[in-house]
Amino acid sequence: MGLNKCVLGTYLELCSNKNSDLMFGISDVRGVNNQKQLMATKADLNGRDLSKFQIVYPGDFVFNHRTSRNGSKFSIAYNDGEKPIICTEDYVVFRIGEESKKYLNAKWLYMYFCRPEFDRYVITNSWGSSTEFYNWEDIQAVTIDLPPIDIQEKYVALFDAMVANQKSYECGLEDLRLVCDIHFDKSKKQRCLPLRELIEKKDVKNTDCIYGIDDVRGITNKKQFEDTKANLTGVDLSKFLVVDKGDFAYNSRTDGRDMLVLALNRENSVIVTFNYNVFSIKESAKKIVNSEYLYAYFKRSEFDRRVRFNSWGSSQELLSWENLCDICVPIPDIEIQNSIAEINKVYLDRKKINEKLIEQINILCPILIKGSIEEGRKKKGV
Repeated sequence: MGLNKCVLGTYLELCSNKNSDLMFGISDVRGVNNQKQLMATKADLNGRDLSKFQIVYPGDFVFNHRTSRNGSKFSIAYNDGEKPIICTEDYVVFRIGEESKKYLNAKWLYMYFCRPEFDRYVITNSWGSSTEFYNWEDIQAVTIDLPPIDIQEKYVALFDAMVANQKSYECGLEDLRLVCDIHFDKSKKQRCLPLRELIEKKDVKNTDCIYGIDDVRGITNKKQFEDTKANLTGVDLSKFLVVDKGDFAYNSRTDGRDMLVLALNRENSVIVTFNYNVFSIKESAKKIVNSEYLYAYFKRSEFDRRVRFNSWGSSQELLSWENLCDICVPIPDIEIQNSIAEINKVYLDRKKINEKLIEQINILCPILIKGSIEEGRKKKGV
């Protein structure tokens, strides 16, 4: 038997397993992101009735049927873990029927869902007025070209090998992060100094327009510089601030975020909007504080919580330069700072590699699906 065109709903069954006896708690709650992964929920669960939440057993799929304002992607995930999790009753949970597993492999189907082609299909076929949805009935109506189960399993094995490699790498990554956290926790017992004793504000403008549009940078929520996404047509770049190598820049606006948008420039000089603040370590403080150590401290969630606490405003909340300078930072011996900075640098480098591995897996999904379908077509002799 070769390629078989079929309706997806033939193989699927809707699940409705409620957490009625509260066997699972807050630590078991997961959300679904638009990267097709389960994630720890960011929702405030105080007062929520978890008995209404749905249980997602290993082998189950779960998706958010709301598609608007989701980065033009469909948020669907597959529980390939060993333990059940729970999700909000607003999500849809389904699985492949027991008899249907002879014809459809769950991970092959997950790869099918992970393709950009499927995201475009879902967004095109979503419906609604103020909010667009893609529902259970829509999933059921999807028509797919299904190769034989042995071909599906062959391509799933390739996918599993890459995922196993990425997960193994990710485990080592978390160990590095833990080492950094342990060092920071120990450093709390050391002397603390207000940032005003360590840093100074810089207000060097791009007056002569030495730097152009290609040098303009924004700052991401990952606390990294990025090529700006703003439309700079007609914008006066002479007012932009210069950020030299070793300088920090941050966006003082904190409302709508749970963090301070900040970055350290490790490369050549760039420019940022005059709405940002730029600062560097004082010359007199360079013997007692390492810029990479300070950057690693700024990346901690503990620091971000302090920033939010110290932000103020009415229509907008801001962390002013003065308020930033009032924050105290633990300053251990410079040798310890150098060690923490080096570990953090290795962690960040490995994190980038891990992100590339995940990106490669995402790129691989459409290739594997296409390969399996083409092999099924050849087997059928079409």
